[in-house]
Amino acid sequence: MLISFLSVGQQVLILFILIAVGFTASKKRVFNKETIANLATFILYVVTPCVIIESFNRPFDASMLSSLFIAFACAVFVHVFTIILVSILIKDPEQSRKRVMQFGVVFSNCGFMALPLQSALLGPDGVFYGAAFIAVFNLFVWTYGIKIMDETTRGLALKKMFLNPGVIGVGIGFLLFLTPLELPQLIFKPVQYLAALNTPLPMVVVGFYLSKITSLAFLKDLKLLWSLVLRLVVVPLISLLFLYAIGIRGVLLAAVIVAASAPVGVNTVMFAVKFNKDPELGVTMVSISTLFSIITMPLIIALAMHLGNN
Repeated sequence: MLISFLSVGQQVLILFILIAVGFTASKKRVFNKETIANLATFILYVVTPCVIIESFNRPFDASMLSSLFIAFACAVFVHVFTIILVSILIKDPEQSRKRVMQFGVVFSNCGFMALPLQSALLGPDGVFYGAAFIAVFNLFVWTYGIKIMDETTRGLALKKMFLNPGVIGVGIGFLLFLTPLELPQLIFKPVQYLAALNTPLPMVVVGFYLSKITSLAFLKDLKLLWSLVLRLVVVPLISLLFLYAIGIRGVLLAAVIVAASAPVGVNTVMFAVKFNKDPELGVTMVSISTLFSIITMPLIIALAMHLGNN
């Protein structure tokens, strides 16, 4: 397990060096909010789908197909379990704060933080299973996520559930995986080049948000700290123990737990801004959870990799 911890720790440290670049650039005013918002949109709509398509561009394998469906089921479990957990354990008389904290605990940074780690630690198979988690993540964001952030919403945002970058990327990739179709090099090479941006660019965005920590006032906010404990420790650990208990092993287990152990997703800020639900709290959750994740992620992922091999 020590070797796993050191390996994960090294990869997380590499990501934090990239985050430091974004942090420094922000402090030097190389970036502003508009630049980062545009960069995040580019990552979401272009880079992430390319990563998913690249991971699915492989010969068909029946065992991988069955494992992919298991990965979908695992991701559904993690989200449903977390939704139940936050409905019971996160309370606040101020509705805006409660909704932002619930959203932040349920939705991890499974794209920006998890995909680079899955790629570095687990290879193409890790990204393959990570793509399933992202697809489920998007389905829940545009159903449960919209519901808690916008109390005026009626029904489901079906169009956004299925016509979003993550799900579209999985759909295209799944088609390539199931059929003998192969992307011509003229198209696949640009996809590869764009997919390679998935490690540095998201870390720059995360570094920008970290630079917005201006005080230690959050240490007095016990409800905020409790929500971060849920996101970084309780959710991934219980998910790991449950999935291990039902027989999930190997790369599949590790890939799901990498996604489940990631810090608060950046879209917490985006949704808080869009629905006027305390965006400052969203920024704090993203920043502080990312900072603490340098300790929690290596420990939990190393444990998952150790258990996955037994």
